[in-house]
Amino acid sequence: MDIKRLQLFLVLAEQLHFAKASELANVSAPTLSRNIKQLEDEVGAILFNRNKRSVSLTKQGEAFVRYARATISEWQMFRASLNEAGEALSGEVKLFSSVTATYSFLYDLLKKVRLAHPHIEVKLNTGDPALAIERVMKGFEDMAIAARPDKLHDSLAFFSLGSSPLVFIAPNDDGPLGTVINDAISERVDIPWQKLPFIVPDQGLSRKRLADWWQKNGINPLIYSKVAGNEAAVSMVSLGFGVALIPKVVVDNSPIKDKVQILSMPDPVPAFDVGLVTKKAHLQQPIMNAIWQLLK
Repeated sequence: MDIKRLQLFLVLAEQLHFAKASELANVSAPTLSRNIKQLEDEVGAILFNRNKRSVSLTKQGEAFVRYARATISEWQMFRASLNEAGEALSGEVKLFSSVTATYSFLYDLLKKVRLAHPHIEVKLNTGDPALAIERVMKGFEDMAIAARPDKLHDSLAFFSLGSSPLVFIAPNDDGPLGTVINDAISERVDIPWQKLPFIVPDQGLSRKRLADWWQKNGINPLIYSKVAGNEAAVSMVSLGFGVALIPKVVVDNSPIKDKVQILSMPDPVPAFDVGLVTKKAHLQQPIMNAIWQLLK
């Protein structure tokens, strides 16, 4: 079975959108559609339900996702095993990271990979860090930059790359919200957290840490909006819509960091341990193991 066709299938299975999938796979939409049709003919089953409005996996398609991931993984391991001693490693690694983490935690690692193994091709996807571990668990990515959860799944390996405190940020202006906070700071009184609107992540470890902090301090929060990604939260705060709990590394690297301020708070929230995460089973593959060894 054509490995390239399986890879196109997995991109569409993840995106569930032909235009987005064809763009990510660097093929035209007709080429993608033709390959999926040929794959369905080869399998003998319809893998996607599709109409003008939506694309979804059929029951057979969901089962085929598992087969495709396993087949591609076995193929990569087989190709690596053919390398003679001393021959350069080559192949593809899919890595997921937030935008901020790509230059604050990932840059040095990618530089090491490039110097030590120039024939390894790193496919980098960026997005909401709250999804990082889930994407590795589901097989969409080989590795990801993620904050270590309170309980790491037994099937995962984690290598710490650094840490980042979690801080509350507020608008740094004289708008309605900024005035309330600045007045409290200048008068040296407690910030009225109970009355402040919050910009919150819609999921992930940040949301859990924030919920724990609310409960510990007896706060029934006023939630203004939910966002995906820390960069979006910084933008919302800078515009005066609310306050947010953000990894400090995101604030430090934000182009609009001068438009927000970091607030002092009672009972600081535990810092994030940020690192590279992958499945332990992946470390049996020569390419993945080589990258992991570079970390050490």
